[in-house]
Amino acid sequence: MIIVPLKEGDNIERALKKFKRKFEKTGITKELRRRQQFDKPSVKKRLAKEHAVYVTALRRNEE
Repeated sequence: MIIVPLKEGDNIERALKKFKRKFEKTGITKELRRRQQFDKPSVKKRLAKEHAVYVTALRRNEE
């Protein structure tokens, strides 16, 4: 549970901003989006391989 402590006379907008920041840091929205779509294990493997190839190509170009 996210708790946002408020002082006497604090602005509501500021409290909402603090709440939103804490909520973003928990990563709940990213996890929810990830779970909305099912990816087959073979697709995950293929994407991981493609990403690895891309990263190694970037590293080679840097040197």
